[in-house]
Amino acid sequence: MTAFEVFAIYVTPFVIIGIAIKLLMKRYAVDLPDVQKQAAAAPKRRFLLGAWRSE
Repeated sequence: MTAFEVFAIYVTPFVIIGIAIKLLMKRYAVDLPDVQKQAAAAPKRRFLLGAWRSE
C-alpha cells in the first residue's frame, strides 16, 4: 500500500460522516448557529489540570 492509499482509507470515513451530517441538518432545517446556541457554554480555559485557571 502506498501512503496515499492509507491516507485515503483513513480520511474517507470522516468525509462520509461529515456529508451525512450536513445532509441531515439540511433535511431538518437546522443550522450550525442554532446547534451552538443549544449547546452548553464554551469550556472554561484551564492549564495543567487546573493549576492556572480563568473562570
